Amino acid sequence: MTWLLLASAIICEVTATLFLKRAIDHPALYAVVVAGYVAAFVLLTLTLKHGLGIGVAYGIWAACGVALTAVASKVFFDEPLTQVMMIGLVFIIAGVLLVEIGASH
Repeated sequence: MTWLLLASAIICEVTATLFLKRAIDHPALYAVVVAGYVAAFVLLTLTLKHGLGIGVAYGIWAACGVALTAVASKVFFDEPLTQVMMIGLVFIIAGVLLVEIGASH
């Protein structure tokens, strides 16, 4: 259940961020942005209540959010996703994995 809550928080945050780009031209979409961010923080709070450490939860949330937003912005908005950017994403994910490994010892 903990991981499902965290995954849901990540999806809500990424969705809100992507809608933020669309809301610039369509202000009514700011409602989706606000709802997405509120849902993301509520779900992250529930994740913490289920016992996942904040360092691990936030690290995974942030890293996945950055990676998914970068990929989705390429798909939906045709924004650049260069090799250097992908290497950076790998480093972010590797850093979070190291935090996770460190927390389990």
